[in-house]
Amino acid sequence: MKNNEIIPEEEIALPGEMVFNIDVMLAKRKMKVGVLADKVGITISNISILKNGKAKAIKVATLIKLCDALECQPGDLLEYRPFEE
Repeated sequence: MKNNEIIPEEEIALPGEMVFNIDVMLAKRKMKVGVLADKVGITISNISILKNGKAKAIKVATLIKLCDALECQPGDLLEYRPFEE
């Protein structure tokens, strides 16, 4: 591999995963998914993708909107879990 070669993201082995604890925050705030989707300006489907760990990326602007809507910090939503070896 050359120094300037770009490796596709799907070929990079990651040591763990990011888990979105949106369900926990929704329960704490007694908020429905549809209400959160409206406040953040994304679809319920996209919130579901985040909740189910299928998201490959999230915009910082979306994370800010989630934190604002749920009145929380990013660390309340995100959790790093290393893969078992």
